[in-house]
Amino acid sequence: MDSASETNKLWQDRDVRFDVPLSHMKMRPGERLIDHLDSIEDTKGNNGERGRLMVTNLRIIWHSKIFPQINLSIGFSCIIDVTTRTAKSKLRGTTEALYILTRCNNTRFEFIFTNLVTGNPRLYTSVLAVMRAYETTKMYRDLKLRGALIANKTLRLLPLEEVYDKVNGVWNLSSDQGNLGTFYITNVRLVWHAEINETFNVSIPYIQMRAVKIRDSKFGTALVIESLKNAGGYVLGFRIDPVEKLNEVMKEIHSLYRVYSANPIFGVQYQVEDRLEPLDQVTVQYEEDDIEITDDNASSDAFVAYYADGNKEEDSEPVFCEQLGLAIEGIKEGFTLESLWEVTGI
Repeated sequence: MDSASETNKLWQDRDVRFDVPLSHMKMRPGERLIDHLDSIEDTKGNNGERGRLMVTNLRIIWHSKIFPQINLSIGFSCIIDVTTRTAKSKLRGTTEALYILTRCNNTRFEFIFTNLVTGNPRLYTSVLAVMRAYETTKMYRDLKLRGALIANKTLRLLPLEEVYDKVNGVWNLSSDQGNLGTFYITNVRLVWHAEINETFNVSIPYIQMRAVKIRDSKFGTALVIESLKNAGGYVLGFRIDPVEKLNEVMKEIHSLYRVYSANPIFGVQYQVEDRLEPLDQVTVQYEEDDIEITDDNASSDAFVAYYADGNKEEDSEPVFCEQLGLAIEGIKEGFTLESLWEVTGI
């Protein structure tokens, strides 16, 4: 499972990437195209460039129509704010645009997209609706400790989840004494909870499993589950008696993991009203240029334009703020003091 899990590692919703190769723009297993708009300008970084914007269940993809190698991949997990503000577009002039503020690896990026089709609000409505659907389905994708997973000794099922097996008498080996509990093995994840205290539990989606193996421990033969580094890098041990039953459970988890990896369930569901074109008709096709780039710093220029406050060269003139009772730097047009506090407080 180790090599397969690293190959299938989920990055699409957890990263912001610039000018990615074609292979990174293709839908990964389980990723679904939800909406696409063909006349969208990247006003922040490629003002005047007409492009296509695609919304999937994991991310937002934009690419230039003329030069598809100029593109963006914005994972929903990185987005901290979505709103509309006035922007200056070379193709539409001063108009309402979609502002997306993100944070990735402790760096904030700002994206501005302008719909070049007048009177069409779908750019904002699709992005916002899918982002909300993504936020409410994190249990499909994130490892969760001590969550509200159990009600009346029964697993709270997710909308697309099915229980394949329930295993009683499973010891969690996280403490010296061990805790007796129950396994729920589903099509999406593995859940364990203690019999005495249902809030002592763990939910491990298959997408976050790095390895599942049997090892010797001070408690005897144990089932060991390792999570990926971005899921905390946990090493969780469980004992099931007899050993034959332990082997059966491991084989069942391996089997369901393989089925899940072929077609992961990420839980994000949203349907646009307009009929979408088939995926193969909106897939980007282009050949790599047969050139060699010798400037090592050239690749870093792609994201410079998207830094939040990246165009700021000097401080604005100080102004008196009645709310704070002191002088502050002038706030940029389209922002308020309250919105700045919301961003810094996240």
